Formats: sequence, C-alpha cells, structure tokens
Amino acid sequence: MRTDFNTLISLATHTINHLKQDDIIDYAVEKRADLIDALATELGVSFSTDEDIRDQAVEEVEDKFGLDEVSEDITETEMFNHARKEIIKSFQGENLGGLYMVESLHNVAKRVKNFLLNCDLVEDVFSTDEELIEFLVREMKKYNPKNDRSLEQHGFQ
Repeated sequence: MRTDFNTLISLATHTINHLKQDDIIDYAVEKRADLIDALATELGVSFSTDEDIRDQAVEEVEDKFGLDEVSEDITETEMFNHARKEIIKSFQGENLGGLYMVESLHNVAKRVKNFLLNCDLVEDVFSTDEELIEFLVREMKKYNPKNDRSLEQHGFQ
C-alpha cells in the first residue's frame, strides 16, 4: 500500500476515534472533520509518506544532476531508485502503517498531546500528560491502514 496524505487522515481518524471512545477528549461532533484534518496536518511533521519520499528523491536527482525539471519517467530510473532507497534507509526502518517516522513514537505522542491541549477544536482533555502520552503510544502502535475503515468514514475510498 502506498502512503499519502490520506494515510495521515486515516491515522488521525484512528487516533481521534480511540481518544473519544475512551472518553479522553471531548469535541463538538460537527467539528470532527476539521479536527481530523488539523491532526493529520500536525502528524505530517512527524511522518513521511511514500509521496513525500518520491518528491524528495526527484528533488535530489534534480540537484545532483543540475536539472531544472525531470521527465515523468524519472521514477523508473536507477538514479531515482537509488535516491529513494537512501532516503528510506535514513529512517532506519522505523515506520507505522507504511508511514516513515521522522521522530520517535514517544515524540509523536508528545506532539499530539500538545496539539490536543492547544487546539481550539478540542473542548476538553480528561487525562494527565503522562497518561495521554502512554495512551497515544499504545493506540498508535495498533494502527494498520489495511484494517482501518477510517478513510471510508471520512469520505475517502
């Protein structure tokens, strides 16, 4: 499965669903989609998608060879594949549901905690900081986009 921003939407939906089901956060139901979009955007700082890696590899090929613009078939070349593999290797194999981790899961959980505590879309958080971080790490580890129906619930196919 290739990952893109919709995968971040799915992870955000998964996370928000579990936080709500366990009565850890409260938000106005009509603002749910906005909250999911905002969290997905925040998560974009912590993860790289296949789409991000592709763009980065194309940029590296352009820079290395002094090209202003590369052709559409660049993704089929050996130099692109080498750049892509080097980028993926830099993540040291750390990924969550096909999303490559830019920072540790614990730091992602801290980022999400801070987001939840400062987001105007969240009305209340019913947890200590430590409990919230622990909960987020535990629930995010369970995330698997292949088993997750969050995209369909959010209006994506």
